[in-house]
Amino acid sequence: MKMSNGLYGRRFGRRFLGMAFGAAALAAGCGSVSAEEVGPQPWGIDFAGSASPVMDSIEKMHSGLLIVITVITLFVTALMVIAMLRFNARANPVPSKTTHNTMIEVAWTIIPVLILVGIAIPSFRLLFQELDLPKADLTVKATGKQWYWTYTYPDNGKIEFDSLIAQDKKPRMLAVDNELVVPVNKVVRVEVTGTDVIHSFGVQAFGIKVDAIPGRLNETWFKATKLGMFYGQCSELCGRDHAFMPIAVRVVSDQDFTAWVETAKKKFASNPENAVASAADAMR
Repeated sequence: MKMSNGLYGRRFGRRFLGMAFGAAALAAGCGSVSAEEVGPQPWGIDFAGSASPVMDSIEKMHSGLLIVITVITLFVTALMVIAMLRFNARANPVPSKTTHNTMIEVAWTIIPVLILVGIAIPSFRLLFQELDLPKADLTVKATGKQWYWTYTYPDNGKIEFDSLIAQDKKPRMLAVDNELVVPVNKVVRVEVTGTDVIHSFGVQAFGIKVDAIPGRLNETWFKATKLGMFYGQCSELCGRDHAFMPIAVRVVSDQDFTAWVETAKKKFASNPENAVASAADAMR
């Protein structure tokens, strides 16, 4: 049966609203978690807090989408109320035989297109900001394994260590034995790969999430603007202990980072097999 213009318009409207709600939900999934903000918070219905320029842009995009969604929802609700009050059987005992209205048909086609274009422009700017890597001050390689992360600092000598979930530290399920340490206000390039199955390296506070694929080297970047501990998790279902594969990033000052590098060179470079042995013990 041929679809009427009115039915097409209603389906188009519902589909557009679904796209808008889906985009907002996707943006909301990038909320950040720091050491001071882990766990549920009173009236915590928004982001937990940003710690990078990219996450700042994601928050702005999310706020804009919420405004668009709210306006559209209120508008559609008002139209439904008007239709129920003015065009019910009691108010119109003789139903209208109107088949279509050219101006309305044009309006509900052009206006959604303009709204989508308005959403697309800042979306493309955000994607460009995320994918256009600036000149890095520090490079870190994160290798996903079942079920822990191995971090390498190619710019700072032979520093390589494993990072496993810590059972005796807080916060539960997020603390690790060896954190990824980076300096504040520095551009950090993160090279990401995997050795066995697909993992995903994601730190919500920095607005980053990139797949760790065996045989492929992906990369992303962040610039931490706050000191402290920030947490993420493997975001790709990778097997039995997927839920026990947290990511902990400690952001420190330049002086503290320089001191940590010297300590890490002695701790990890002196016996690089220690980390592998500890990882094997933890999996038993």
